Amino acid sequence: MTKAEIVAEIANKTNVEKIAVQQIVEAFMDSIKKAMINGENVYLRGFGSFVIKRRAEKTGRNISKNTTIIIPAHNIPSFKPAKSFVNEVKNNVK
Repeated sequence: MTKAEIVAEIANKTNVEKIAVQQIVEAFMDSIKKAMINGENVYLRGFGSFVIKRRAEKTGRNISKNTTIIIPAHNIPSFKPAKSFVNEVKNNVK
């Protein structure tokens, strides 16, 4: 499902114009991005959590040059679905 399809579905369910729904969806995603950039996790009960995971510094290899490189520590965004969400997906086997 694409963002355009999500916007269309929400517009149909709420009888709100697609342009307004698109602005709301964009603002929602922007809010999540800004919170995570500022180091905050985002919790949506019944849906899941957008959390920041810390990756430690590690040693890697550049195979083409046969050298060792240091991969610096960094943060990455991650999504952890809620238990109820996982169970709904798990039980909806087709």
